[in-house]
Amino acid sequence: MALPLPQLLEISLNPAQTKQAEETLKAQEKAPGFSVALLHIVADASCSPSVRLAAALFFKNFIKRNWIDETGNYKLTDIDHLTIKKELIGLMISVPPNLQSQLGEAISVIADSDFWERWDTLVDDLVSRLTPDNPEVNNGVLQVAHSIFKRWRPLFRSDALFTEINHVLSKFSQPFLQLLQTTDAAITQNANNKAALHQHFATLSLIVKLFYDLSCQDLPPLFEEHLDSLAGLLHKYLTYDNPLLHTDDDAESGLQEYVKAGIFESLTLYVQKYEDAIGPLLGGFVGSSWNFLTTVGIETKYDILVSKALQFLTSVAKIPEHAKTFSDEATLSQVVEKVILPNLALRESDLELFEDEPIEFIRRDLEGSDSETRRRAATDFLRQLMEHFEPLVTSVVQKYITHYLQDYAKDRASNWKSKDTAVYLFCAIAMKGTVTAGQGVKSINPGVDVLRFFQDNIAEDLAGSSVHPILQVDSIKYIYIFRSQLTQQYWHAAFPLLVQHLNSSNYVIYTYAAIAVERALFLSNQETKEPIIPKADVVAMSKDLLQHLFKLITKDVAPEKVQENEFLMRCVMRVLIFIREAVVPILDYVLHSFISITMVIRHNPSNPRFYYYHFEGIGALIRFAAPTNPTPFQTDLFSAFATILESDVPEFAPYVFQLLAAMLEALPEGQIPNSFEAIIPPVLLPAVWESKGNVPALVRLLNAIIPRATASIAANGQLEPILGIFQKLVSTRVQESHGMDLIETIVSSFPPDTLAPYWTPMLTIMLGRLSNNKTETFALRFVRFYHLVCTRDDKGLGADFFIKVTDQVQHDVFRPVYTGIILPDTQKLTKPSDRKIAVVSLTKTLADSEAFVERYQKGWALTCEALLKLLINPPVPTAPDDAIAEQDVDDLSFGVGFTQLNTCKKLPRDPFPEIPDVTAWVGTYLQTADQRHSGRIGAYVKDRLSDNARQTLMGLMGI
Repeated sequence: MALPLPQLLEISLNPAQTKQAEETLKAQEKAPGFSVALLHIVADASCSPSVRLAAALFFKNFIKRNWIDETGNYKLTDIDHLTIKKELIGLMISVPPNLQSQLGEAISVIADSDFWERWDTLVDDLVSRLTPDNPEVNNGVLQVAHSIFKRWRPLFRSDALFTEINHVLSKFSQPFLQLLQTTDAAITQNANNKAALHQHFATLSLIVKLFYDLSCQDLPPLFEEHLDSLAGLLHKYLTYDNPLLHTDDDAESGLQEYVKAGIFESLTLYVQKYEDAIGPLLGGFVGSSWNFLTTVGIETKYDILVSKALQFLTSVAKIPEHAKTFSDEATLSQVVEKVILPNLALRESDLELFEDEPIEFIRRDLEGSDSETRRRAATDFLRQLMEHFEPLVTSVVQKYITHYLQDYAKDRASNWKSKDTAVYLFCAIAMKGTVTAGQGVKSINPGVDVLRFFQDNIAEDLAGSSVHPILQVDSIKYIYIFRSQLTQQYWHAAFPLLVQHLNSSNYVIYTYAAIAVERALFLSNQETKEPIIPKADVVAMSKDLLQHLFKLITKDVAPEKVQENEFLMRCVMRVLIFIREAVVPILDYVLHSFISITMVIRHNPSNPRFYYYHFEGIGALIRFAAPTNPTPFQTDLFSAFATILESDVPEFAPYVFQLLAAMLEALPEGQIPNSFEAIIPPVLLPAVWESKGNVPALVRLLNAIIPRATASIAANGQLEPILGIFQKLVSTRVQESHGMDLIETIVSSFPPDTLAPYWTPMLTIMLGRLSNNKTETFALRFVRFYHLVCTRDDKGLGADFFIKVTDQVQHDVFRPVYTGIILPDTQKLTKPSDRKIAVVSLTKTLADSEAFVERYQKGWALTCEALLKLLINPPVPTAPDDAIAEQDVDDLSFGVGFTQLNTCKKLPRDPFPEIPDVTAWVGTYLQTADQRHSGRIGAYVKDRLSDNARQTLMGLMGI
């Protein structure tokens, strides 16, 4: 007997039973009404808060998986869709905030597909629920609105987007402004009522967020009409202060801080996008910002507010007429002294973070995730002023740098913070332009000497061990930032010191060292393309280096601690990429280190960056060691991967499938271990293909298996399930390319007799897509597929075979497909390998197709003209590039999605390496065919071609 839904949800909260409970829930979720039942549990105040939250979480994830399919069609019943949309808004308004946030995400997912055409009553519903005097209800309504409208922020402008925004503004703008006024009045009336004040300020906080949402793409007409009064209200609350809104904890921001931060964020938007409208009103805001920044305390609760205020001033400073305010030395000195320096200086809270949460300290400081910190915002403001007044800012700041360095020299032990400030200031004015992930700073302020500053102030901290740890970190970070500026001579001295810092007992120091070592190994001479660090030096230390890095990664065996520090694993990956085949002597140690880490973190995959680098490292190991040492991979690593797949770790599966494919591809052609044949049945199970993230990796794995296992696949009745996968993939736009990859492998691998029963169904599917749901991508893939078939005349295929099969689908359907799609789209093929396949295909068609001799006589000339067009720019497939592409992890979509591994990426290959010069080959092939067919081709050249085409082809054939 099935357990009631609330009981199942309660069981799912027990870690020991979570997985089993979730599997049971997923088995039930296909039943009609399941999602509505979850909502009713969320709404039921008699249920425990934890069960209600579990229901809200499961509902959110259920909606993400099941609201629509890949083509945008509903997956639930009509009744469920209507009931959810009808009940969800009222429910979200009535539940506690922790449940609201989960339901808000679900609403955002629904809005992505349905709003506004399929949910055109939503805005009216929201507006109808707004009240003049009930902040609790209003806050629920505004939370729903924000969860929907915030989707606009990152979107590119489009007609559809502006139609949606205008639909909202036409209904929502006026009530929104009215609510702002009533909220302002309520705050004034309740200035001494703490509980009411907090509720109305929560409303104001949401109003400010929505003000940004509604303005993010274009200035709403009603806002523009009332901009003076809106600016007045924004300014009022920017300078508003009520002790009842103060928080007791110096580290905890309160509603007052969040409202002001939101106002600064909106002002920044308006300065960047609508300066012509807001410009005349900026004076008061700039003055208030300055007053605030020069009087605010150093408490961390003000950090978000200070950073937003500085971002606002930075956006103002980008406008030349406003930047003039800072154009004299006295004013700039005031800016540096009263705003920049107080926000650059290290605080006790920074030191606590350094000691207690080192990984968070590193991410904030180095990754650029500290955009909300004072230091980053103050630096951005200073660098913006540099763009306008570089010599003046440089001169002013250098005086402070000198002052702080002198202060440090007086008492190095006590005044180490002064040097930290000096180094930070120097870096801020030395950098120009964007700091790149690959090269660091490329452009330098000509008014400073980066190498001299390194010699005088940085080198001693890099080499010394008695200085404060943060100064050692500063020295490593300096090298990291200015790595492209250091010459070979400097790197010769600095690199061993960086490696030495990996031995530090301080978490931040050894992590920064790993980061700097990794980037140093990535650097190469721009002219010679040789690495900056000599390969022999790294190979010599590689065993010790890798052993130490693995030791640091695994010093705490808890799964979440092992994968905490992705920077260490990225360094491991880079060392392996750098030393390449030189890893073979230490292969056993490195491989088993990876395996043991995999088996630990599989229990709780919590850091996607870590395990991405982890699997890239394994990919590098396979690429450089497996071709000569396949056995440990085929036994030990395969066994570990089999355990991962059996344990159902969805985060790892796409990586494991790619690595299994790479392991197989590393073997000589034709070989397939029994273990790989054994995984074919589970790989073909429909459930494993349900995750979109698995699909590209599974196709790669099947494409590696099929050419090596055609006999056993056919004998075991596995060909039809594989063709079923092709049919499913090719039916959707998202997966169509993967479907075509699979069918190309099938056609290239199986004997024609084996595939004979399936050709007509295969082409029926493809021609149906071209007829009913054609995309440019699919059309091009179909054209490539056609040409691939035509080149395989040695396997009993070819143009005549293709025409014969299409006749079985529909008589003479080939004629319109050839002239309407194949010939014109052949010229759109861009990859050299695709164009080469097309050249070979068209040449063989001209040479040997009987259908083009008798049935499609005009088609022979059209084919010849298409071939000659391709030969105007003859394709030369590029040689495989052995370089491994750098991937910016922040650009990757992590989670249970597909992320390609670059270290074991399948390299493009020349489909016809025996044809180095396609133009010469075409002439020779046609000349030979002409002799074979008793001069037939020569006669067609004279009879069927235009003068230009005739002369060109006769020249190629030498006739």
